[in-house]
Amino acid sequence: MRARWHILLLLLAAITPAHAQPPANTDPRECVVLLHGVGMGAWVMHPLAAALEEAGYRTLNLSYPSRTLPIEQIAGEWLPAQLRAGNVASAPRVHFVVHSMGSLVTRLYLRDQRPTNLGRVVMLGPPNHGSAAADRSSRNAFLRALMGVNLPRLGTGEAAIARLLGPADFEVGVIAGQSALNPLFRQDLGDQHDGAVTVESAKLEGMRDFIVLPHSHTVMLWRSAVHAQVIAFLRDGRFVRTDNSPSPTVGPLDPH
Repeated sequence: MRARWHILLLLLAAITPAHAQPPANTDPRECVVLLHGVGMGAWVMHPLAAALEEAGYRTLNLSYPSRTLPIEQIAGEWLPAQLRAGNVASAPRVHFVVHSMGSLVTRLYLRDQRPTNLGRVVMLGPPNHGSAAADRSSRNAFLRALMGVNLPRLGTGEAAIARLLGPADFEVGVIAGQSALNPLFRQDLGDQHDGAVTVESAKLEGMRDFIVLPHSHTVMLWRSAVHAQVIAFLRDGRFVRTDNSPSPTVGPLDPH
């Protein structure tokens, strides 16, 4: 009799659907995909990725070919392949934390291939309406060669990728920088900018929250106050303000 029960149990195990068993080696944490800006690499996002890991997220910090591959190909082919390789579909939710050009890549990707487990998006210094600094740089042969094929796409002219992208229909928070210490593009950007993107251009119709912090375009990536705001939005869908006001706040200018 005992042998018959043993055989019956083996038969039941054999016909149990595979999906009834929990997948092996599945990371239960929410995943955060990080994308840098033009001409940079994953290294520039490492401090932010470390802060996110410490906060309990799994991170996928990607270096993408921002100088050599057209932005449509990055968003349409390269990024989806990397997300599949990183198994982000298995995460309870996948968030995106993106800087500068990475914001436009993400908007283009989400327009056409939105993941079913999409969580929240945080954009840092995004040229959501193009950058006048990119316009000026595109007229300089050295900078065109240095920054690559996507530089004109980051501007405000006819080639601007921002012209092809509509309002946000996903949950997004935008962090703009404000630092008056970079004089290179001051005549193009006016008074309120981070050295590359104006505060106004960073705004995006449909965004859930918006805050201005006193840091420059790249330095903001390494500031603990920025890391804390990113984590707050991923967790709660809003940024933290010490004055309890829902309006954007600007602190004293960063000395760097």
